[in-house]
Amino acid sequence: MFSQAYKNDKMKSKQKKITIYQVAQRAGVAISTVSRVLNNSPNVSEKTKEKVNEAIKELNFRPQVSARKLASREPQMLAIAVPSFTTPYYNEVLKGVKDEIREMDLDIVIYNTGSKNPKEGIENFFNRGTADTIITISIDIDESIHHQLQSSQVPIILIGSSHPEYNYFELNNRKGGFLAGEHLIKQGYKKLGMIQPAISTNASEFRKQGFLDALREFKMPVNKDLFVTGSSTKHAGFTEEAGFEAIYEYEKRGEFPDAIFCSNDTQAIGAYHALNKLGMRVPDDIGLMGYDNIKFTNYLDLTTIDQKMYSVGVQATKRLAEIIKHPTDEKVQEIIDPVLVARNSTKNPNA
Repeated sequence: MFSQAYKNDKMKSKQKKITIYQVAQRAGVAISTVSRVLNNSPNVSEKTKEKVNEAIKELNFRPQVSARKLASREPQMLAIAVPSFTTPYYNEVLKGVKDEIREMDLDIVIYNTGSKNPKEGIENFFNRGTADTIITISIDIDESIHHQLQSSQVPIILIGSSHPEYNYFELNNRKGGFLAGEHLIKQGYKKLGMIQPAISTNASEFRKQGFLDALREFKMPVNKDLFVTGSSTKHAGFTEEAGFEAIYEYEKRGEFPDAIFCSNDTQAIGAYHALNKLGMRVPDDIGLMGYDNIKFTNYLDLTTIDQKMYSVGVQATKRLAEIIKHPTDEKVQEIIDPVLVARNSTKNPNA
């Protein structure tokens, strides 16, 4: 009995799926007419509706989203191009997109462009064929990428980058770097260092420039030997491994800062672990801070810079919904200012 049921299931699985084309053929109408019936369009006669519905019933047809939307030309697929979807920063942005997208009846495809050469990754993405709408996250838009985005002729939102031709939600990384430097200086630290990523990005460079701006404004010395990187290039060097390696670079040089600003929180987590292994306590022996305000930082009592990642994902998706519903040449181009989240890791015991 079980064997026969199994065979029946196997036979069913081998049957070809009924498509909108077969429904149209059975009803003797065009494919677009079937789609209008599925979308409850008023522009179909009652007699034609009856024929189509009868064909649907006879064929036991179950319409897909793409079939329902064929006549209306509504967007069906959102493609999100992102350098990585495994790091906490990108996860927070994607959560914001995911939670807001529920109201839009769009399927999501996440395309990993890679951190080492996102330009090549974007090119591969477009070679596969674009979706109906696109969100890019932390993809620096040069003229080559701009040309490919423009050629797609679909609604596009940029997160974490900017270009005058697009709607975007850019992050003020320079201000974030300045807030980090200002905070450490006001905590009484005199000898400041920074852990940078192995592969430079616009975001990392602006954070560094903002940090240097603060040192210059407060007339603090800039020691380039205290600006270090780890050897790891995974995720462009924004990883725990890179932070861990950078601490041992300080040890090799025989000089540690009083306080360290890490380019992101995951670097800071690795740095924290390395300092512990070397017998250095945070903040008693050395101050430490990160950037992004991912969830783990709260449990490590780590000072950081909050980029409002989840809310940026929500805002960007809301804007996407607006331009899908009401296409317009007007653009929303916002710069998101970060905020300092001060915790115990930068509480200077000597201040």
